[in-house]
Amino acid sequence: LTLHASADARALQALRKRLKESPEAMGLRGITINDLVLMAVAHTLPAFPGINAIFTGDTIQQHRHVQLGIAVDTPRGLMVPVVRAADMLSLRQLAAEARRLAAACQEGKVLPDEMTGGTFTVTNLGAFGIESFTPVLNPPQVAILGVCNIQPKAVEVDGAVQFVPHIGLSLTINHQVVDGAPAARFLQALGQGIA
Repeated sequence: LTLHASADARALQALRKRLKESPEAMGLRGITINDLVLMAVAHTLPAFPGINAIFTGDTIQQHRHVQLGIAVDTPRGLMVPVVRAADMLSLRQLAAEARRLAAACQEGKVLPDEMTGGTFTVTNLGAFGIESFTPVLNPPQVAILGVCNIQPKAVEVDGAVQFVPHIGLSLTINHQVVDGAPAARFLQALGQGIA
């Protein structure tokens, strides 16, 4: 089952701009919108252990810490390395590890251990202009988040319509393990964390 939502992206865009322009944020200038979304996911998931879980056979294992899979497009096809304990990392650490793992995948240098143990995956097709999609589960994980592009959305503010940038979010769940309402609550909380 895939649920589609969107979140106000103004705070993401403003933070990204501040980091890019700030002399004090030297080590954070390379932070991307995707890094900010990964951080929001890593901080939202611990409150939703039913989503941050794996399902093998007839056993569900919920996890306290987030072992965050990041989908990487490589010349050899899709690879999903894992950022360990992503919920315990700073933004700088999370972004650096995601970059390191993506580069290792691109160069064919990723280690087998770096490709296992994920509890949740994020895949991002926003750069391709994708507005929504159905990400394919990465078993034995029970959920995967697809990050879509940022586009204007008509929103009513004080009786007038404004066009506000929103980022698309597509969450696929294993419905044997996760019901629609808990998945919707996770997406809602993630959207609030992003905004």
